[in-house]
Amino acid sequence: MRKYLFGTGIIGAFTSGLSMLKAIRGGEPFTWRTALAWLSWAITAALAVGAIVDIRRAGTGHLAPEDSPVAGHEKKYLKEHLEK
Repeated sequence: MRKYLFGTGIIGAFTSGLSMLKAIRGGEPFTWRTALAWLSWAITAALAVGAIVDIRRAGTGHLAPEDSPVAGHEKKYLKEHLEK
């Protein structure tokens, strides 16, 4: 579980989300740029969570989707999972 929570994607999404929350609380106006920043944050967070799900599925013996960065490396993740 630790390797998922401390992955660079999750840490990056968390820190960028915190900085945007501080800007909103600081009284910054909500503009179209702010909306795009939040949209970008949501996409980044979704991709990070999707990568975690793909790695977890590959570690349990399931195939990853073709567009996943894990695709083709399922045996490696399964082997790591079985060694624990």
